[in-house]
Amino acid sequence: MNVRRRLISAAAVAAVAVLGAGTLSGCSRGPAVVANTSRFDVVASFYPMTFLAERIGGEHARVTTLTSPGQEPHDLEISPRQIAQLEESDAVLYLKGLQPSVDEAVAQSPVGTKIDAAGLTTLEEHGTEVGGHAPGHDGHQDDSPAGEGEGAGKDPHIWLDPVKYAQVAEGVGKAFEKADPAHAADYRKNTRTLVGELDALDLEFRQGLAHTRGKVFLTTHAAFGYLAERYGLIEEAVNGLDPESEPSAARVRDLERTARADGVSTVFYETLVSDRTARTLAHDTGLRTDVLDPIEGITGRSRGKDYLAVQQANLKALRQALGAK
Repeated sequence: MNVRRRLISAAAVAAVAVLGAGTLSGCSRGPAVVANTSRFDVVASFYPMTFLAERIGGEHARVTTLTSPGQEPHDLEISPRQIAQLEESDAVLYLKGLQPSVDEAVAQSPVGTKIDAAGLTTLEEHGTEVGGHAPGHDGHQDDSPAGEGEGAGKDPHIWLDPVKYAQVAEGVGKAFEKADPAHAADYRKNTRTLVGELDALDLEFRQGLAHTRGKVFLTTHAAFGYLAERYGLIEEAVNGLDPESEPSAARVRDLERTARADGVSTVFYETLVSDRTARTLAHDTGLRTDVLDPIEGITGRSRGKDYLAVQQANLKALRQALGAK
């Protein structure tokens, strides 16, 4: 779509030359690919944005991603080649606040359509605990309100709530229509289809988690705050919003008490971060471990090939851990 090549900053050109990038053409989805094709060229920051762009853009969009499969998106440091990729694109879809290097690059990029997913729904503050304590927590040492405990801050993990993700999808669809009006009807149709699938997923979660023995689940990463609030659950996380942070000894003791008080059976961990903390906590408390995937990337270890399939696997894992009836 972008037939006229946009001007690339001198720094980016020099860096690309050093890398031997040449014309920077290649396969359609690799993270090192620069746009500038006859199609609507979209750069997506990481997998949940890539999924939206591909499903909504359909045959008219050429989508590339900045975060490689298996790479922890919080740790991404954008490269000069990727800066050039941004400057050659027609649109960029990202989630402000999740990847600082992407935020900075987008702010400095001349790309005409900048779509911030965080601006398409409402963000909330979540810490290691969401939704308040379940009954039996009288001995809990951290009695601060939800969102004010360890690791509190604006939670970017909106895609794990199918309702919020559907809101983002609708906003992305409208942005695509405006940026590429020649194919607006198809973007509208694709958006309706995707939102319908997300609505169906929401119904699966509502029905699947309506009647469970427990409501508290333990995770190593506080990524599931929106999901917990949506379906009446309580997330207790070992770490805060940063999956690499180390929990304090007091926090670990607190979680051990929580597990006993609420009959918790499982410590959940994710696929892109070490499971060492989860296994240590599980060993000390006699619990089992299982995967609850924040779907920040799809790899061979993922329990599904796309967002919808992995979310259904997450629902199955939660139902088992919470004793669904």
